[in-house]
Amino acid sequence: MLLPTWPAPSGVFSLMTTREGGVSCPPWDSFNLGDHVGDDAAHVAENRARLRVHLPAEPAWLKQIHGATVVDVSSDELTADASITRQAGCICAVLTADCLPVLFCDRAGRVVAAAHAGWRGLAQGVLEATVAAMQVPPSDVLAWMGAAIGPDAFEVGDDVRQAFVKQHPEAAAAFVPHPSGVPGKWLADIYQLARNRLNHAGVQAIYGGGRCTYNEAGDFYSYRREGVTGRMASLIWLG
Repeated sequence: MLLPTWPAPSGVFSLMTTREGGVSCPPWDSFNLGDHVGDDAAHVAENRARLRVHLPAEPAWLKQIHGATVVDVSSDELTADASITRQAGCICAVLTADCLPVLFCDRAGRVVAAAHAGWRGLAQGVLEATVAAMQVPPSDVLAWMGAAIGPDAFEVGDDVRQAFVKQHPEAAAAFVPHPSGVPGKWLADIYQLARNRLNHAGVQAIYGGGRCTYNEAGDFYSYRREGVTGRMASLIWLG
């Protein structure tokens, strides 16, 4: 498991799992926490039980749809790509395998949130929506970016580039032409794109990033690398 390095206030707890330490068989080996990727349900249940030992409660597992909806973890409707809570012991969680997980808290340690930011959700404003849902001044928000596909592996087309650049022209700096030289192919830096979006939302205290799910096969699942694969979890809660 990864413990985020960021100046979260006392009483805020967070972690991101890796692919190690579970019971799932290949291609989900071994600590797969996703129950929607074809893995044996008993293996997923055992992996989640192993995670649960480190947590004060069962996480509020979302049904993620690559959108920008934010819900409170106490909601009966958990079809969303981000969640928040102000209640101690309630756990915000997102599952990823190349998409960017972002954890949030405020400087006072009164509200926490987790967001799943694939490129579609990122372009739709899931990070901005999460910051707004926290209902604190953006200058008081801290954000931590977990492991995602890195800038030398995230191949995208013109449609993805245009989706960001038409909203914020400076996002063009997050794209470089693909080394193949094929017109319309780019390498994208999802970390830089997320920083741009957070900065526009007024968040300046941004930490993490720099890991690559695609290239670090021993530690992370990668959908783009493997197709059929598991999911890591990024979680945050108030103690």
